[in-house]
Amino acid sequence: MSRARTTAAPPLGPQRPTPARPLPAADPAWSADPYADALRAGRGPLFLRRADGWLLPLDVERWCAEPDPADLEVLGRCEGAVLDVGCGPGRLVAALGAQGRRALGVDVSEAAVAHTVRRGGRALRASVFDPLPGTGRWDTALLLDGNIGIGGDPAALLHRMARVLTAGGLLLAETVPYPDVDERVTVRVTGPHDTPGAPFPWARLGTPALLRRARACGWRAADRWSTDGRTFVALRAPATATAG
Repeated sequence: MSRARTTAAPPLGPQRPTPARPLPAADPAWSADPYADALRAGRGPLFLRRADGWLLPLDVERWCAEPDPADLEVLGRCEGAVLDVGCGPGRLVAALGAQGRRALGVDVSEAAVAHTVRRGGRALRASVFDPLPGTGRWDTALLLDGNIGIGGDPAALLHRMARVLTAGGLLLAETVPYPDVDERVTVRVTGPHDTPGAPFPWARLGTPALLRRARACGWRAADRWSTDGRTFVALRAPATATAG
């Protein structure tokens, strides 16, 4: 069950904090036609393609469906105001809104943001590395569906999340269900017959790798669990935000 927080809910209007160091630019690859077309259709196949031809299937059907039991367990752990980073078509944001929770989705894809809004959720087209509303006052942030890989640099993403969340705030992240995975790769979004989009950096982490990187960035492990073959980690943000 969610716990009451003492922080005020962050406003959803513009707020422009000055980052302490240069941040990765928003990646246009997720706005490429194969991704947008798959979201509009509500189905794949859609993949991340590595330079060596390896394909990672993307679960578009699940993203476009209602939250499944694993999602619902994550939502039940959320505290206070929730920021869903890489919200995709908005199943989690919409579900939180239907519960009367204050939630905002952030995604670089125009199609994803439009889909979220049609479902009744609130969403902003932006990168997590852009200035965001309520920076430093979000109680919970979500990095599900592989989004711990955003930017291809988990340490930079964790530093950024520490600035987005309130001190001691909760990060709920999904990891790769293979413990030994710890890789940074360059990939492209592609469908089965599409020309792959522009290359961009991505990361894949199992739970041990994420916990190692989180500890090095000042985060505290709060919990880890598995549901329906998916694996998750709960982390507490540093008491003082790190640069990033």
